This record gives sequence, C-alpha cells and structure tokens, in this order.
Amino acid sequence: MRNLHYIAIEGTIGAGKTSLANLLSERLKAKLVLEEFEGNPFLSDFYEDPERHAFQTQLWFLIQRYKQQQDLRQVDMFQNLVITDYMFVKDRLFASLNLDKKEMDLYDTVANMMEQNVIHPDRVILLQADTKTLMKNITKRGRKFEKNLSEDYLDALNQVYNEYFFQYQDTPLIIINTNNIDFVNNPSDLDEIINYIRQPASGTKFFNPTSDI
Repeated sequence: MRNLHYIAIEGTIGAGKTSLANLLSERLKAKLVLEEFEGNPFLSDFYEDPERHAFQTQLWFLIQRYKQQQDLRQVDMFQNLVITDYMFVKDRLFASLNLDKKEMDLYDTVANMMEQNVIHPDRVILLQADTKTLMKNITKRGRKFEKNLSEDYLDALNQVYNEYFFQYQDTPLIIINTNNIDFVNNPSDLDEIINYIRQPASGTKFFNPTSDI
C-alpha cells in the first residue's frame, strides 16, 4: 500500500459504498470516515417533495461533508490509511440533478470556496450497478426515509455519475461492477478486490472478478 494514504469509495445510492468501506477499513487497519446522512433533517421531506426541499437538503450535506473533510486534516495520512465512503464532489453531482439554475449558481459559489480546502484522495473506487440491483439493495436495508425513492431518480443519478466519472482523471480510478459479485457475503470477492487495490495503479481500471456469486 506504499504511497496510498487516502481511498474514497463512490457510487450511487444502494451501490454498497458503506459496506465496502467498513470491510476494507477492518482488513487494512485503516481509519474509517463515513458520510453522516441520517442527521439531515430535510432528507425525508426531500424524498416526499424533491422540488420544495432540494436546496436545504443539499446545503446541509455540503456543510456537513466540509466539516468532515476539515477533520481529515488532523489525521496523519502518512501514518494512517484513511477510507471514506464518499468524495466531497459527490454532493455537487446530486445538486446538479436536484437544483434549479438559480439554486445551482448559489450552491456553486459556496462549494467552490469550500473545495479549495478539501483533501483529495489518492485513489477512488467507483461501485456501479444497474437500477434493479440498486432498488433491491435499498429495499433490503429498509431505511424509512428511502421508501419514496423512485427508479426514475436512480436512473437519472446513475447517468450523472457515469458522465462525471467517464471524464474523471484527477486520481487513479478503479471501477467495480457489483451486479455479479457479493463482497459482503463472499470472502473470495473481497480478497480479490483487496489484492487489486494493493497493485500500483494509474488512469482508470476495471475490476473483473474471477468468480461469480
């Protein structure tokens, strides 16, 4: 893991980011930083009426994630591997989908100032899945505030993510399609992912497991 100090895991809702982050932090003895979404007082209202509650929902997430990123500055990343289940830019992807033009202009003004003080990861892992798999995962975990989440919204979110990461060049990127693997219940899938992460990386690479679930 030489020269690898900060890994960020990304993906749409239900892709398995938090599950993988927990497993990797345990196996790699890393400091774990998870996004704090359950404290957002606007989230349930957003899923019921997105147009009305989108801006305050996004602004809360932006401020909360910025605070977490500032806490990362207190961690000695040369002594401790850090793993997060989100990137700071994640909120901008959601905002681009949820906000109207005037709201987005104001959001961009605030976000651009914050991004100047954000630590960027050394490597990004993108978890991809089709909408049916995402909906299955969301239903299985049974979060109350996600009960009104629609397939159309997930489809649109998948498109936003795909467009962003198609052009992503800031750090080495590993893309994992999770439709046919189960790193939570299949130890061999997790072992393969860990071995792949440990290899030197540059550009974008696609992880292809040797076994199916």
